[in-house]
Amino acid sequence: MLGSAAYPALRFLLQGDTALTVELGDRVDLDVNRRARVLSQALSSARIPGIIEVISAFCSFTVVYDPAAIKAGEIAEAILRIHGSGVSREEAPTRLIRVPVIYGGEYGPDLDSVAEYAGLTPKEVVQIHAKAIYVCCMMGFLAGFPYLYGVPHAIAAPRLPTPRKRTAAGSVGIAQELTGIYPVESPGGWRIIGRTPLRLFDPAKQPPHLFAPGDLVRFVPVSEQEYQEVLSDVLRGKYRVNVEPGVQCE
Repeated sequence: MLGSAAYPALRFLLQGDTALTVELGDRVDLDVNRRARVLSQALSSARIPGIIEVISAFCSFTVVYDPAAIKAGEIAEAILRIHGSGVSREEAPTRLIRVPVIYGGEYGPDLDSVAEYAGLTPKEVVQIHAKAIYVCCMMGFLAGFPYLYGVPHAIAAPRLPTPRKRTAAGSVGIAQELTGIYPVESPGGWRIIGRTPLRLFDPAKQPPHLFAPGDLVRFVPVSEQEYQEVLSDVLRGKYRVNVEPGVQCE
């Protein structure tokens, strides 16, 4: 990216009388996203009375609070103290999660169109998509939906002109520089190139979502037989997701 995506100072925006948004930049940038995540996590860890929840986004985070217990100005002062300590410049340890995916066919109805857009073969698109390592910048519009940054420019196809009314759970899609996974069946406008048998959201678990902001993700191509075997294990509660702890974001 040209220039800096970061603001010279934090920006505070009131969201009614129960939420405060803190902006660190104006567009998707891995360094800005990392600093927003680390700062929001530090605020959460401080366990300040009156703060109900801290929600991380691409270049910002939103603090939900009880106005009877704490004021927005007090929250802003606490954030500035944490930010001034230099915590947002620190590297946050994260995890590398490997996600099995079956590409193309009924599982990836847009693989051919992405290949055509890129001037590549479907096989080449799969190789490029699976070779990259993605950063989970934020959780999205559905519970458990990860916004994964890092789609190589060669296959960064735009969203569909008209969203589908139904996109299957586990669908892996591309939307320009982002790739994402639909945790449940829903309408969707991302170009679907494959599907994972993993369950991304389970309200009975703690935490209920598979991914978290800061995670690294790599997709592993699997055959139809391998997909069905993993799906069977997932449905029986026997599958263990391949997670490598302690990996550092690059």
